[in-house]
Amino acid sequence: MPVKGDVCDCDVIHEEIVANVKSQMLSDTTMIAASDFLKAIGDPTRVKMLWALGVSEMCVCDLAYLLKMTKSAISHQLRALKAANLVKFRKDGKVVYYSLVDDHVNIILKQSLSHITE
Repeated sequence: MPVKGDVCDCDVIHEEIVANVKSQMLSDTTMIAASDFLKAIGDPTRVKMLWALGVSEMCVCDLAYLLKMTKSAISHQLRALKAANLVKFRKDGKVVYYSLVDDHVNIILKQSLSHITE
């Protein structure tokens, strides 16, 4: 239930403001993609993994050891992050190394931390 005073008590629409904001709104497709991106990083384990991969490329075994999780659990989370285009991988013999797809993810994580610690 809204707290009294946190909702407009008028019928006036600020047409200029609405028109300005409307002209800057993104398409529904773009908004859905942004929402999917935020969902993909909206898990503490995935945030830890992304943070680690922002420091260094790592293999599944090393991520599992670092985060005290099974290789299977790490692989499951990496599949979700790859599907969201947040991580990429390369093979070197039998070892699969993961890294961030680009620095945008690292920047977003660091900005989030900055926001939280202000």
